[in-house]
Amino acid sequence: MHTKLASKHLPLKPYLAGQAVPVRELHAGHREEILQHFLQLDDEDRRLRFGTQTPDEVIRSYVAGLNFNKDAIFGIFDLNLKLIGMAHLAYLPQVKGKTRSAEFGVSVLPEGRAQGLGTALLQRSAVHSRNTRVEILYVHCLSNNKAMMHLAQKAGMAVEYAYGDADAYLKLPPASPATIVQEAANEQWADLDYAWKANLKRSNQAWWWFLGRPGLAP
Repeated sequence: MHTKLASKHLPLKPYLAGQAVPVRELHAGHREEILQHFLQLDDEDRRLRFGTQTPDEVIRSYVAGLNFNKDAIFGIFDLNLKLIGMAHLAYLPQVKGKTRSAEFGVSVLPEGRAQGLGTALLQRSAVHSRNTRVEILYVHCLSNNKAMMHLAQKAGMAVEYAYGDADAYLKLPPASPATIVQEAANEQWADLDYAWKANLKRSNQAWWWFLGRPGLAP
């Protein structure tokens, strides 16, 4: 893993996409939803997300090992409470005298693509990074991961290519009262959105049961 830092100070862009896409912080109770999210990725999507061919047993081990106390994980749910977009913000080991950094990884199911979900997850992760004293947001992926490279460049990240891999860096400004309020407001809104979708799902299931028809798929 590279430790070279981007030399240019790149300010965080306004959190615009997230205003239309509620992003919720996930916890250990969402482990099954996270597992199902990854299992629905096809072979090529798994290769791009994890950098190598990733069979089901490896994904199960990865999800079982997620540490929600150490890292931050964010998700976007559709109307049926299916996790269609997910980001893993992994804090890199702190080295004395070195810049505090975190690595960003993201995946979006096919039905959620081209809707700004990746951008919303990146911006939500960047705001959280600022509020937890992270100075460099880092992405490592295959250089042919066009979606990730487009997302990184759109966010103003400095990108370096080497031996089929790509590293992107975004130097973050410090937290401010605005970013702290922003994150709290976003989390509250995402929780309300999730509760609304849960109520809608229950109402639809009850209605279809009343009509004697199958309910929404789990």
